[in-house]
Amino acid sequence: MVRRACSVTIVLLSVSFSSSGYCAENAPDQSTALTFFGWSDQHIQADGDGQHLIPAIEAMNALPGRPYPEAIGGTVEKPAFVFNMGDISEWPSRAALDTYEQLITKRLKFSSYDIAGNHDLGGLSPSDTVLNWLRQRHGALRYTFEKGGVCFIALFSEYDEKLNDPAQPITKEALDYLRQALAKIAEGKPVVVATHLCFEAITNRDQFVDAFGEAHVILVLGGHYHKATVNYYRGIPFVQLPSPAPKSAGEFTVFRITSDRVIASPFNYRANKWMTDKRKILDAAIKGPAKAEAPKEQVHP
Repeated sequence: MVRRACSVTIVLLSVSFSSSGYCAENAPDQSTALTFFGWSDQHIQADGDGQHLIPAIEAMNALPGRPYPEAIGGTVEKPAFVFNMGDISEWPSRAALDTYEQLITKRLKFSSYDIAGNHDLGGLSPSDTVLNWLRQRHGALRYTFEKGGVCFIALFSEYDEKLNDPAQPITKEALDYLRQALAKIAEGKPVVVATHLCFEAITNRDQFVDAFGEAHVILVLGGHYHKATVNYYRGIPFVQLPSPAPKSAGEFTVFRITSDRVIASPFNYRANKWMTDKRKILDAAIKGPAKAEAPKEQVHP
């Protein structure tokens, strides 16, 4: 049985676009939380039907000011942006794209960064509609931006439909871009790498993590399998963002990053409550760049 892409996650962070294309801001300090929302796999239908996104968007708009769970403390601040891990469309029609664009520019109150997923390529009936829109919107399919002293790498990776398998490798082209982008980032600056494939779907995990080198990668974001999960691999947390698709749990993840802590806490907008399943929550100390042995792999069932 083929699994489908991951659910919708919201992350709360303060992020700014680097005019030079490189990440040059100072690292976040303890007194300032970087807040952003994350989600994935919107799957707007080819006829443009995207009604299922509206409850998620309205929940994002209303979330600032709401208290976090007691274990986290504080309240949700206004997010600097919303990060989408891809599969905007079920198939990349003009109608699907127009609906997404209208929703994120007219209904969503926050700016949005986006990555293409496998459905956005068109599968066996390829289309450049979504890809061309992403190029125009972000300057390229793979790009970097910075907010609140954290560098974000939006890593598009081509998808091979002929494999007939939702699990795929991060491509050589994507890995080459990743190495080049990381080489331009100041030593010790915190980095978040984001791509459509989630932890369970990446078949070349070691090659992927090897590409980080000695960069200070504090978090990897993915989508693709439509649910919120957290895994650790070689000491790095992989957070899978949930989907707003009709059969999904109806969640998005809220991220908060300070100089020494990274939090990812999914919020269920259908039940109007924070999730308590520990397999979905990240609350971890941020350590310095790893240069030696990595901890043993931990994978949640």
